[in-house]
Amino acid sequence: MTTKQRLEVARKRAAQRLKAEQAEQERNFKLGGLSSSSLFGEDIVRRTEAGIQEDESLLERNPENMTQVLNPRPTARSRWQRKMVIRDLRRRGRPNKEMKIARSERNHLSRSHFFKTSMKKLAPLARQIAGKSIDEAILQMRFSKKKVAQEVRQHLIQARDEAIVMKGMGLGAAQSSENATPGQDPSETPPLPHQTPAKAIKKGHAANETDIYVAEAWTNRGPYGKEPEFRARGRVYMLRPPQTGISVLLKEEKTRTRERAEKEAKALRKRMGKSMWVHLPDRKITAQRQHVLW
Repeated sequence: MTTKQRLEVARKRAAQRLKAEQAEQERNFKLGGLSSSSLFGEDIVRRTEAGIQEDESLLERNPENMTQVLNPRPTARSRWQRKMVIRDLRRRGRPNKEMKIARSERNHLSRSHFFKTSMKKLAPLARQIAGKSIDEAILQMRFSKKKVAQEVRQHLIQARDEAIVMKGMGLGAAQSSENATPGQDPSETPPLPHQTPAKAIKKGHAANETDIYVAEAWTNRGPYGKEPEFRARGRVYMLRPPQTGISVLLKEEKTRTRERAEKEAKALRKRMGKSMWVHLPDRKITAQRQHVLW
């Protein structure tokens, strides 16, 4: 058998194998169903054993109807993918600083619904919790006398839970701590026996690199509502109460440690630059005179 004949036989075998795999996939594929590795796969097995048939309306679903939602701008998507491929080829697959940070550090942005308050009243609370750990921020809002502080507290709790479940933030302290008790909140920093979580970091207790803190907090102006104010002589004034939301950006202590080290290195480079005064270099003393020259 010549080389060309061997290549032809190998090509036919590969085509038959590919065709068999496609036929197997089409036979196992069911529109609207779930794979065996899905989280709800056990439910399908139970329903099948019980003799309950699945809803036939799922079989009539057409994926093309969801294209407008999943890929609303196909041209822009393909252009973006082409741009990413070109950038990756230019850098030869080497990630830049932003890509390395995005791959090694976690963050979570959470935006609240609109509260019935003004930006003037909500901005001080946003400045109060910015830079604090998530547990201390929740504690501050719990004992705050502001009316909207309780709604901000509920939003912080929701943002913390979303960061733990969706991004896996704040889990290192619970896994690495020896004093962790079952059922303990993984986002709380385990304190020493005589300390509270808020005082532990202030008194020199080293925080875990996965502890969550509020990196940024800002307010979002919302729409104005309408409320009637009934006055004397049958008059009615229309009030326009403002609505404001708050957004918080949660990060881990690993990010704050890196930013602090970069800030110190930048300050050191600035001090060691040309603008820094340095003493004169050591030179030999020449042409000394007994008396001053003025």
